[in-house]
Amino acid sequence: MQRSTVIEEITAKLAELLAASPARDVERNVRALVSAALGRLDLVSREEFDVQAKVLGRAREQLAALEARVADLERRLDAGK
Repeated sequence: MQRSTVIEEITAKLAELLAASPARDVERNVRALVSAALGRLDLVSREEFDVQAKVLGRAREQLAALEARVADLERRLDAGK
């Protein structure tokens, strides 16, 4: 037999054993526990985070524009005195 065929056979056998073993159930249980623990935390999804980051970016742009406008109005007011 060729070396690659032997490796493929061993890999296939190991995959079969793991699929039928309690390790698969342990993995599912651990995933469920981690998911439940994360669900209890006050976390946001990546999508919600990205949306809020865009909203914050727009708010910063508007604030910068308003600050520039106020500075311009103050300059005009000071120039008129």
